[in-house]
Amino acid sequence: MIGNITPTLPQKLVGYLRPGAPALLLTSGADGYATSAYTWVVALDDKRLRFAVDVGGSSLTNLQRGGQASIQVIGPGDVSFLVKGKARQIKERLDSAAPYAILVFEMNVMGAKDQSWTGVSTTALMYEWPPEQREAMLKMELAVYAEMRDFAG
Repeated sequence: MIGNITPTLPQKLVGYLRPGAPALLLTSGADGYATSAYTWVVALDDKRLRFAVDVGGSSLTNLQRGGQASIQVIGPGDVSFLVKGKARQIKERLDSAAPYAILVFEMNVMGAKDQSWTGVSTTALMYEWPPEQREAMLKMELAVYAEMRDFAG
């Protein structure tokens, strides 16, 4: 329910994120305003998330400045969470995302806020690729999740 903040990720969220899922990465710009970017996220356990960050974007600049990040997760049913924590870069480049220049960050979770509403279900945030790219992009996405999860950083 809204307002329920936990110091660790609830098992429902860990279960949803363990295989990997798209989410929104939220950071604070130098001007104090929020920025958002689509990302891929995996849960390692109830205290750590890994997520992807594009090279050259404002999210990377913001993370390098202070390391504070929030991850907005919207999944099927009643999976709706805002996760906050401190993040650090752990991998220079996601090999499975080539030719794109994408880094891997790991977040130590400080809190997870359940934003679900009783009786309300959400539609999962997901990417819809153009038909001619769909198969290749889905294959890349699965490889990205595996690489982020399995990297010994």
